[in-house]
Amino acid sequence: MSPIKLVILDRDGTINEDSDDFIKSADEWKPLPGALEAIARLNHAGWHTVVVSNQSGLGRGLFEVSDLNAIHTKMHQMLAAVGGRMDAVFYCPHAPADACHCRKPATALFEQIADRYGLDLKNVPVVGDSARDVIAGVAVGCEPHLVLTGKGAVYKGRALPEAFPLHTQVHEDLSAFVDFLLSREEALA
Repeated sequence: MSPIKLVILDRDGTINEDSDDFIKSADEWKPLPGALEAIARLNHAGWHTVVVSNQSGLGRGLFEVSDLNAIHTKMHQMLAAVGGRMDAVFYCPHAPADACHCRKPATALFEQIADRYGLDLKNVPVVGDSARDVIAGVAVGCEPHLVLTGKGAVYKGRALPEAFPLHTQVHEDLSAFVDFLLSREEALA
């Protein structure tokens, strides 16, 4: 039996619109154009998808776990409506001052994914809109991909700063990343 095909996705700014004021409710959660359909395309091609997200709004007292659950329920429902699914959501509930081991760019959430799926994460694509998203993934062997949505939009038309891991691949958005991944998979078949 071959190992599962897995993609690790950041949430805010990668799948949905980001906000400097945090996404605190299901009403505030709005998918980026084409993002849910891109995840569904991955799923239909046999890929499993998981979210890894810093949710420091919990640690800051800006919203409750029940609000986060409602956000993720909305995400799951909207994905299902376009024929997609998210296999799991891993999140860090801590504020930056908590100095935890799960807040990206720390790696504990990625280690949880490896444990849950019984996988070595070497070369598993990690997709995010910031350096900390890809740094965390690279630390456990993931292949780094930056999308130019959310916080990544500031890098449009610019070279990535040295903070990014070498070989970080840049894509216009999540849909463009999926185009790249599925084309590469087809070329290798």
